[in-house]
Amino acid sequence: MLHFMRYPWSNMAGQFRSFQWDPVLIIAQIVSMVSLWYFSLGIWIFILDVIGKFDLSTDQIFTQSDLGLYEDSGRTNIIAYALNSITVSFLMWGIVGRTKQCLDFAATIHMFHFFACWYSYGYVPITFWWWVTNVACVALTTVMAEYLCMQSEMKAIPVGMGPKVDL
Repeated sequence: MLHFMRYPWSNMAGQFRSFQWDPVLIIAQIVSMVSLWYFSLGIWIFILDVIGKFDLSTDQIFTQSDLGLYEDSGRTNIIAYALNSITVSFLMWGIVGRTKQCLDFAATIHMFHFFACWYSYGYVPITFWWWVTNVACVALTTVMAEYLCMQSEMKAIPVGMGPKVDL
């Protein structure tokens, strides 16, 4: 076994998530959340484009012109972003699992997306619907993930030494 490496899931001290800073865990969570955010957004856009018979393009993820209420494809992309926020909330519940960190991770994901859009097209997204969609998705992801994490954190912890404690 590799005893020189400290894994966050094999804490032998008996404490669950002590308050020491663990950059490896945080970076791993950020990378996995951003990757899963883009993966699930791609899946939702694909599903809705097939249903709506729109042209499939990766530009729908990074461009600001495909978001808006004036065209069917724009409305479909906004729906994909909203469904992605719900999906990512469940993923955040499983990967991060802390109520206090949900806003941080939701904002980090969307900040990364902001810089990816900026890098992809060479300019800062300036359309009204791009900003409204992304701010609303940060809020939706945060609220739903916090609710899910809070439900898990509020569960009673059995203290008995027997095989099972009925609460």
